[in-house]
Amino acid sequence: MENCLMLMFLCYMVKLITSDSVSVRLVNGNNPCAGRVEVYNDGQWGTVCHDAWDMTDAAVVCRELDCGTAVKATNEAHFGRGSGPISMALVGCSGSETALKDCTSYGTQGCNHDEDAGVVCSGQGLRFMDGLHLCSGRVEMFRTEGWGSVCDAVFDQQDAEVVCKQLDCGAPVQVLGAAAFGKGKGRVWSEEIQCRGNESQIDVCSHSSSQKHSCSHDNDVGVICSGCTDLRLVNGSDTCSGRVELQYLDKWGTVCDACWDMRAASVLCRQLNCGIAVSVVGSDWFGEGSGEIWADVFDCDGNETKLSECSISSWSRAECSHRRDVGVICKFTQH
Repeated sequence: MENCLMLMFLCYMVKLITSDSVSVRLVNGNNPCAGRVEVYNDGQWGTVCHDAWDMTDAAVVCRELDCGTAVKATNEAHFGRGSGPISMALVGCSGSETALKDCTSYGTQGCNHDEDAGVVCSGQGLRFMDGLHLCSGRVEMFRTEGWGSVCDAVFDQQDAEVVCKQLDCGAPVQVLGAAAFGKGKGRVWSEEIQCRGNESQIDVCSHSSSQKHSCSHDNDVGVICSGCTDLRLVNGSDTCSGRVELQYLDKWGTVCDACWDMRAASVLCRQLNCGIAVSVVGSDWFGEGSGEIWADVFDCDGNETKLSECSISSWSRAECSHRRDVGVICKFTQH
C-alpha cells in the first residue's frame, strides 16, 4: 500500500512538472533561428499573440534556443498563421530571463492567428545595418568571434542574391562598396565568398580561407534589396490619390518629399493601375503619417511598370520628418 501511494505521488509530480514545463520552437522561417514563435504547454503546441511583443521578449526566445541575439521581433503573422491554441499574450519579459516561461503573460482573449508573433535571431548569422529600410544596409555576418562587416573586394552580385533571399528581401537592386552605409565596428571578414546565387543561406556558399585582400571598414560592403512588399496611397479622396506609403517586410512607412519626383510618381500610378501622375504634393495635402520614414530615392526613367524596376542609386541626407511626407495624385486616362 505504501509503495502504491508513493507511485501515485510520483506520477502526480511528473504530471505537475510536465504541465508546468514550456518548450519553445520557431516555425516556418528560412532557418532554425527565425520563424513564428510556438510554445509547448499541456501537451500541445500553441502560438504567441503579438500584443506587447517586442525586442526584449524576442531576446529571451533567441537566448533560450541558443540562437544568439534578437535581430527583429515580428508581428501580424509575418511567418504565417499558426494553428491550435494561442498559448501566450501580453508577454512581459525583462530581458534577463533564461526561458520564455519565466516571463509574465496574461489572457489571450481577443487574439487570433493573424496576430501570431515571430522572431529573427542573429543565429542565422546575417543582418543589414544602417540602411534606408529593413531590406538594405551594411552587410554584417556573425561568426564565433562576433559580428563583423564584409569586405567589398570579396562580395559580388551572386552573393547579394543569397543575402537578399535569406533575409526575405526579394532580389538585389544594387551592391555598394566603400562603406556606403557607414563604417561598421569590430571585425572585417575578408575571406572570399563564392555563392552561385541559388543558395538559401550565405553559410551554404563556399568560403575561401585565404586572405587575399587587405580590408578595413573603409571597404565595408552594402546591399539594397527590392524588399518593398507593397505600396499604397493613403488619406486621399480615392485609392488613386493620397500620402505615399511603402511596406518593407511587416512595416509600413512614409516617404520624404526630398526623395520623390514626377517620374517616380508616374511609375507608382502605373503600378497601382491609376493612370498617369498629375502632381507630387507635400504633407499639407494628405496629412502627416506615423511610424517609419523611408529615405529611398528611386531613380526612375518613368517608363517602368513598378517601382522595384527603378534603380536606387543614392539615398537622401535631407532632414526628413512627417511634416515632409510626400503625396501623389493620379488620374485615369481614356484610351
